[in-house]
Amino acid sequence: MEIKVVFDKETINERLHIGWGLSVLIDNKILFDTGEKGEWLLQNMGAMGINPDDIESVIISHDHWDHTGGLESLLRAKKKKTIVYICSGFSEKLKELITSCGGEPVEVKKFQEIGKNIYTTGEIPGTYKGASMPEQAVVLKTENGLSVITGCAHPGILEILGEVRKQFKKEQLFFVMGGFHLLEKDTGEIAFIVDRFKTMKVEKAGPCHCSGPEAEKIFAKEYGENFVMVKAGKIVSI
Repeated sequence: MEIKVVFDKETINERLHIGWGLSVLIDNKILFDTGEKGEWLLQNMGAMGINPDDIESVIISHDHWDHTGGLESLLRAKKKKTIVYICSGFSEKLKELITSCGGEPVEVKKFQEIGKNIYTTGEIPGTYKGASMPEQAVVLKTENGLSVITGCAHPGILEILGEVRKQFKKEQLFFVMGGFHLLEKDTGEIAFIVDRFKTMKVEKAGPCHCSGPEAEKIFAKEYGENFVMVKAGKIVSI
């Protein structure tokens, strides 16, 4: 499988837009999150040779502007109805937007397979600034083990990995990437999380987006050659 980073705060290609948010394409057919702005998402896709009509479905990790911002433009650019996997706790406004743009919202509550060896964790309770912020992550199963992609990890990155472990008790945790929501955490908390990654035998790590520069620095130091720098334009083979 391949993971193509379509949008993030940094890039390996100066032709690509960067900003606050995340969007990655899984195996050239499933888009996970849509970044902050539709125009930028579509332009990045064009620069990377990605045809919107080749995208079979979209997964939205959580109902925040920097992950849903490109959704409307993407759905309107597609010629056929597209399934959008969302959590049942997402706003009615987002659900109505998906429908009005020709998408088909599918609410997920529990862990389930949505494509061959591609799973959603289902809705995991989380909070943001004291308010409820349910979130889902994606799990990819390959011969190397499990890869987990998170949007912002509002429920907690360790909690998300714990939910994955409940479903896959014996498989290797090969790669964990995405927003880990560690931007405001101190070095002690970050070091603890990195240590737990090692205890859980996560082989490769790729924090980006809201993970924060300090977390990225500590993960890079501790993971060495198994640290994956996640930037727009990057293609990661798993």
